[in-house]
Amino acid sequence: MMMKQTRRDFIKKSAGAGVVLGFPTIIPSTVLGQNGKVAPSNRVTIGVIGCGGQSGAAVSYVNYPKSEIVAVCDPFKSRQDRRGDQWGVTHRFTDFRDLLARDDIDAVHVVTPDHWHVPISIAAARAGKDMYCEKPLGVSIEQNLAAREIVEKHNRIFQYGTQQRSSDACRMGIDLVLNGHIGEVQEVHVWAPGGIAEGGDPTPQPVPEDLDYDMWLGPAPKKPYSPDRVSNKGAWYIYDYALGFIAGWGAHPLDQLQWWADAVGLDIPVEYKTEGAIATGPLFNTVHKWDMKATYATGMEMTFQDSITAGEIAGKLPTGRGEPILSHGDGTMFVGTKGWVSVSRGALKASSEEIRRRAKDPGPIRLPVSRNHRGNFVDCVLRRSQPVATLESAIKSDIISHMGDIGIRTGETLKWDPVKEAVLGSDDAVQMMHRPMRAPWALS
Repeated sequence: MMMKQTRRDFIKKSAGAGVVLGFPTIIPSTVLGQNGKVAPSNRVTIGVIGCGGQSGAAVSYVNYPKSEIVAVCDPFKSRQDRRGDQWGVTHRFTDFRDLLARDDIDAVHVVTPDHWHVPISIAAARAGKDMYCEKPLGVSIEQNLAAREIVEKHNRIFQYGTQQRSSDACRMGIDLVLNGHIGEVQEVHVWAPGGIAEGGDPTPQPVPEDLDYDMWLGPAPKKPYSPDRVSNKGAWYIYDYALGFIAGWGAHPLDQLQWWADAVGLDIPVEYKTEGAIATGPLFNTVHKWDMKATYATGMEMTFQDSITAGEIAGKLPTGRGEPILSHGDGTMFVGTKGWVSVSRGALKASSEEIRRRAKDPGPIRLPVSRNHRGNFVDCVLRRSQPVATLESAIKSDIISHMGDIGIRTGETLKWDPVKEAVLGSDDAVQMMHRPMRAPWALS
C-alpha cells in the first residue's frame, strides 16, 4: 500500500543525505524540545482503534506532552468524525488494517468490543506497533495464550487497560500485604458488578449508512443487525462478543489479585467450582451472577463473586460486617493471620487503623509506581520497557474469568494444568478453550 511521506520521515531522510533545507536559521524552541516542551520527533504517535464511549479516556494522549493522537478508526463513520474532530485528527479509517499500514504510527490504543481485542493486538504487533489494550483480554483461553506472540515474537510493548494498577490506594494496599502487615495470607476474596438477567431486542433492522457492520462483527458469527447488538450493552452482554462482566469488570479486581500473586511467585488457582446464572435473552446471554470457589496449588482458597452475591455473604468474612464489600462495586480483599486489607478503585481499607497508617511506608518490598496509566504506557514505549500492567499478568487473570464462565456453562468442577496450560475436565470444557473465528479472520 502506497503511503504519503510524512514530515518526520522527510526531515530524517533529508538530514541523512546532507541536504541543506531553505528553512530559517532561527528555530522555535518548541521544535527542539526546550522550555519544558517535547520535540515532535520524540513523541509517541498513537492510533486509536475504536471510537465509542470508552475511547474518551484516550484524551490523555492529547494532554500528555510525550504523545499525540494522529489517527482514529471505527466501523461507525460518525464515531470516527466525533473523535477526529475532538482531537484534531484528519486521518480517519473504517478498517484498522489501513491504520496499521501507516509508517507514521508508533502505537495503537485498542478500545473495541472485546471480541476484537486480541485479533487486533496481534495484528498490531505484526505491523510493528506497540499497544495499549483495554480489558478484558480474549474471548477464549486460546486467544489469551496466542497473545503471547505480541511480546515473545515481536518484542512489543503491551499495556493492559487495568488502570487500577496506576492507583495509589491499590498499590499501597498490596504493598502492605507484601510487607507482612496482615501476616501470612490465608485467603483472598474478589468481587465485581454482575450483568443483567435478560434483555436486548434482536429484531432485524436495516444497517445504518455510516456503519460497516461486517467489520464491526469481524471474527464473530454473522448475525442480523439490530441497534441493541452494536450498543454498549450488546458488546458487554452478548456471548458472541464477550463473557459479560465476569470478565469485563472482573478484570479489575482479578488484576489486583494477580499483581500480588505475581509478586509472591504464585500462579493461578488449579481447581475451580463455580455456580451462577446466565442471562435468558432474548439477546443478552452472558453470565450475570456467579460464585466461584477456587484453590491454589498451595491450598490457599480464593472466592470470586458478583457484588450482590458478595454482599449477601459479607457478614461471614473476617471483617464481621459488609462494609468493605458493599462500599464499592469491585474489590480485592486479602485476609491474613494478623488482619486484612481490602483495595478497590480509589479506596484502601484495613482491619485496623494501625495497619492502614503504615501504607505510606510499608517496608522494603514495593510494587512499581504509576499514577498515569496511559502516560506509563507512553513512557515505556519510549524507553522500551514493559509497563506496569503486563501481558503475562493479563493472560493469567483473564483465564480465571474463563474458568468461571466454563464452569457455569458445563456445571463441572474444573482443574487447570499450569504446565500444559489447559483445562482438565470433560470434552465440552476442553472444547470451550477454543472459540471459532469467522473467515477470513484467524489468529495465525
